[in-house]
Amino acid sequence: MGENELDLELVKRVQRGEKSAFDLLVRKYQHRIGAVIGRFVPDYAESQDIAQESFIRAYRAIGNFRGDSQFYTWLYRIAVNTAKNHLVAMKRRPPTSDIEADEAEHFTGAQRLHDHDTPEHEMLRQEIAREVSDTVAELPEELRQAITLREMDGLSYEEIAETMDCPIGTVRSRIFRAREAIDARLRPLMDSERVRP
Repeated sequence: MGENELDLELVKRVQRGEKSAFDLLVRKYQHRIGAVIGRFVPDYAESQDIAQESFIRAYRAIGNFRGDSQFYTWLYRIAVNTAKNHLVAMKRRPPTSDIEADEAEHFTGAQRLHDHDTPEHEMLRQEIAREVSDTVAELPEELRQAITLREMDGLSYEEIAETMDCPIGTVRSRIFRAREAIDARLRPLMDSERVRP
């Protein structure tokens, strides 16, 4: 049985009133959902409270889940909306860019800088992180969403296509264009790093 079929089977059991089946779904996805919410709310205890609220909302709404999308995609949307609603209620705005500074290592060339621990390399890391964050923030909405779902949330191309309601080929194209834009911004920094003694 595939991953999605297993989730659907558990959902059906929950819909028939078997609460323990929902506990299995919570255990399966609590870390991924916690990581998603942590992007919006860095405080660990606060983000855990929001994650718990997200699962409560999902449990209450699960009767409406028909399997049109994958369960995680549906749960992801609930979690993001819960986090954003929390920030609005607390008079804090959601971040303009979902990719935080410490996520720069996901992108081309940045990872190898972690092998060096000098102040110069730390400054370069921070500069790369800023460039990545700025570039992502400036991307058109559909490119920004695609690269964030892929790099930050680890969604598959199929899941992203469902979330964004577009063909998988379009998803691949958007992610490719987003990575190209990021690489173009990072290239001068990486080139300057190469010529240093």
